[in-house]
Amino acid sequence: MSLEDQSSAELSKGLRLLKHTCLLADTLLSSLIDLVPSWISSYIRWCPTSSEHLEEAERKLLSYVKLPIRSTYVSIDSILGCKGSHQIRTLQLGPGTKAAVEEERVPLVLVHGFGAGVALWLLNLDYLAQDRTTYCFDLLGFGRSSRPRLSRDSLEAEYQFVQSIEEWRAQVGLDRFVLLGHSMGGFLAASYAIRFPERVAHLVLADPWGFPERNTPRPALQLPSWVRVVSTLLSPFNPLAAVRIAGPWGPRLVEKIRPDIGKKYGHVVDDKQAVPHYIYHCNAQTPSGESAFKAMMTQYGWARHPMISRIGELHQSVPMTFIYGSRSWVDKQPGIRVQRLRPESEVDVEIIDGAGHHIFADKPEQFNEIVSKICRGADAAEKTNRALAEEKEKEEWEQREMVHRLAL
Repeated sequence: MSLEDQSSAELSKGLRLLKHTCLLADTLLSSLIDLVPSWISSYIRWCPTSSEHLEEAERKLLSYVKLPIRSTYVSIDSILGCKGSHQIRTLQLGPGTKAAVEEERVPLVLVHGFGAGVALWLLNLDYLAQDRTTYCFDLLGFGRSSRPRLSRDSLEAEYQFVQSIEEWRAQVGLDRFVLLGHSMGGFLAASYAIRFPERVAHLVLADPWGFPERNTPRPALQLPSWVRVVSTLLSPFNPLAAVRIAGPWGPRLVEKIRPDIGKKYGHVVDDKQAVPHYIYHCNAQTPSGESAFKAMMTQYGWARHPMISRIGELHQSVPMTFIYGSRSWVDKQPGIRVQRLRPESEVDVEIIDGAGHHIFADKPEQFNEIVSKICRGADAAEKTNRALAEEKEKEEWEQREMVHRLAL
């Protein structure tokens, strides 16, 4: 055995032990969070978090939103493989006038990305909700929504998310709406639109995750042996397990790993720790949605079932807009490819200069204006469709009346 192979074997053995230890720690911590009352566990838990901490972190960020917020929990049932009722944390905002109702403006629904929650839309809510009813909610398994044990099968987990969105829609009482999803939320929004096209007035995908097919991997010989060992052994971990395993150092870890997140909100949020702490408390809870997301992806973050191979199933009547950040790591080619795949449909691609993956926070003014323009277009389209439907209904009534008179 060569010296390199011997070193790789020793490293493999050590990392395998570390893997099992960390996985056991993450599982035990998650179980304790579920079983121990929060007022007791706050003293003994390894992770300094609780539902109360998350509630306070959310409240602090939402205090910067000027429009009145109606916050509630929407109960949903009938989620495949998840017994009982579940709660979806929901925010509703509106212009505070009768204009949106009288003019029948199309509601807007915002779906957050992986590891996020409703409060991260704080730079967008005032602008977007100034002239229409706007909703945002924590996905099942994330934020302050219920965290049931979701499927470890990729397609079944995806369906559970989509089913929960449809159950939420039905309980809220929405008919048609503009559906906007960011990152993982974009992936789920596309999946939802494929299954329920009659509900989607316009599909907006903001830097969506999970569209491209996985690139052909480089030959193994091009990678150092230690890289192959580490990438293989770390693959069983939940993506954010380190945040929980770090225990009391978790909040600081989030600040260190992503110092840019807080800065994106710095011109509005004066507390520099408010955003990182919210993200920490969102992800230090039971990793329900996180585990489901892991089931939906493969190594290095590729989608196990890429959306680009399925987007052709979307009904051609559903208009789409992709919004990318010019500096984002997300591949922009799928948006252009979808334009070619759907020549008979409306498919637009917008690129916001200087924005990264979190385009709604990097360049909120440009993002808000693009989304507002899309919503105004949806208003006009829905108004035209209603007029055509009324005209058709009138013609059919006149034809029936004529047939009736002739029969007499």
